[in-house]
Amino acid sequence: MQELITRAKELLENGTVARVLGWKIGDLPYNPEPAFFETAESLDKFVYNGFCGANLSKYMIEASKLEGKTLVCLKPCDTYSFNQLLTEHRVDRDKAYIIGVGCKGKLDVEKIKKTGIKGIVSISGAEADSACDTLEIDTLYGKKSCAYGDAMLERCHVCKGKEHKIYDELIGESRDTADKERFAEVEMIEAMSPEEKFAFFQKELSKCIRCNACRNVCPACSCRKCVFDSNKFDSAQKANVDSFEEKMFHIIRAFHVAGRCTDCGECSRVCPQGIPLHLFNRKFIKDIDELYGDYTAGAEAGSLAPLTDFKMDDAEPSIVNERG
Repeated sequence: MQELITRAKELLENGTVARVLGWKIGDLPYNPEPAFFETAESLDKFVYNGFCGANLSKYMIEASKLEGKTLVCLKPCDTYSFNQLLTEHRVDRDKAYIIGVGCKGKLDVEKIKKTGIKGIVSISGAEADSACDTLEIDTLYGKKSCAYGDAMLERCHVCKGKEHKIYDELIGESRDTADKERFAEVEMIEAMSPEEKFAFFQKELSKCIRCNACRNVCPACSCRKCVFDSNKFDSAQKANVDSFEEKMFHIIRAFHVAGRCTDCGECSRVCPQGIPLHLFNRKFIKDIDELYGDYTAGAEAGSLAPLTDFKMDDAEPSIVNERG
């Protein structure tokens, strides 16, 4: 991490960038927050470790409107989102200085707590430059430990790879974390009966409190005006009034990002209710791949997505009925 901070200070001091977009120390050891740093001195609060899961690419929409370049730290998976935003002309490449930071998988404190560990005071082994496979945790009840892999975010177990798709320079080492099949969860749900599928999603979506965290964090949700903020429709309400409302919001949002979602997993990461929202998007990705050929949103800036491109041999809508 020190190499990253040193380089950021150099770029600030020599005028290459006007600000740095990274993560700052939070009020607890496992919740660093996205932040802008405008002076070398302010970087004393900069942090980059296993808990820096936030995808910073969306913050570059507003940063692109500011004077001067913004140094932004992007993990390998974040670069897909940045490329997709470039494709949609939502960010300005000339306003970004991208440092591709290494990643060995990001952590979820809730997974640590589910192992029975409580009263967390500090955690070691989560440092970006640590090769440790075990987290050593100081708690109010003594020292505990947890395997690094057992505490990783779901998305890291199905990582697309550690290659940065766009960058100006690279700092830090990455480690392959993929140890699960990307579409295994989707296939499990596909194998259910219609009644079982309905019950599964009814149970999960009934938890929704319409906080809009998933929408606000999603890089693909970058509309200047969201239909769900309009006071002309009942969709503006924050609390569910019936079963239709809770399904409408998430289904419409999933259709909105279909073909554009990079499967960054931010929607599920920030959901305070723990709803596996990524399953909607991943189902669409799987279907699009099967119907139109493998396509990864954001793998290349400027590429045409299957749903915005047309080829004479494209699947006809009726094929949906054949697939069931």
